Amino acid sequence: MSVKQIVAVILIVAGVLGLAYGSFSFTKEKHEANIGPLRFSITEKETINIPVWAGVGAIGIGVILLIAGPRR
Repeated sequence: MSVKQIVAVILIVAGVLGLAYGSFSFTKEKHEANIGPLRFSITEKETINIPVWAGVGAIGIGVILLIAGPRR
């Protein structure tokens, strides 16, 4: 497989996952304090939405890269 084909497959998989899940969440630690033996921390849950056009675009570009074939 060439690099172009690998990138195309990665784009297609990422686009399908983006359309299937639509968003992903992660936890971000904001503040931390150590007072003697006590430890305090504040965490915040962040959610990032993936637009439908981004998923469809990634799939489209991946398919175009697979169909285009090698240039010489």
